[in-house]
Amino acid sequence: MLTDKFASEITEILNRYPAERRRSAVMPLLYLAQSVYGHLSKEAIDEVGALTGVAPTDVAGVVGFYSLYHDHAAGKRRVQICTDLPCALRGADAWAAEFLTRLNLKKWDETTADGEFTVEHVMCIGACDKAPCFQVQDSTGIHFHESAPDRAMTVDEAVGILEGLKGK
Repeated sequence: MLTDKFASEITEILNRYPAERRRSAVMPLLYLAQSVYGHLSKEAIDEVGALTGVAPTDVAGVVGFYSLYHDHAAGKRRVQICTDLPCALRGADAWAAEFLTRLNLKKWDETTADGEFTVEHVMCIGACDKAPCFQVQDSTGIHFHESAPDRAMTVDEAVGILEGLKGK
C-alpha cells in the first residue's frame, strides 16, 4: 500500500492543496502509484480515492481518460496508436491491424512474446493530420512517431522503429 511506504511523499502532495480542494491531488497521487507499481491496480485506485475523498469510480474515470495512466500491466514499452475518427479517416485502422499482425498480436493490449511491447489503441495523441502515428512510452519518456508531410508511414517503417528500440 502506498500509505505504508510513501507517507511523506503523500503528505507532501496533499499539502499542496487546501483541504477543500483535496481532490486536486488525484492526478499526482496516481502518478506516484503508477511509478511505484508500473500500473494502477484496483487497489491503488481505491487508495487514491480514499486519500482524496473521491469515489473510486471517479478516480478510475481519470485513469481511463488519460493515455499516460495505465490500469493493467504491460511489456517494457507501451506502443500507443491513435484510432480516433480523424486518424481512422487517414487509414489508421487498417494500418494498426497490419501492425498488430506484424508483431504477431491478435488484439489490442497484448504484449509481444519477448515482453518488449504492449500495443494499445488510444483516442488522440494530437497528430490527426500526420496519421497513421504512434507514441512509445518507456522508462526514458514518450517518443512520438508520425507520418511524413508528403506520405504515410508504412508498417515496415514502424516495425523498424521498434526493432531499433530493443536492447536499449
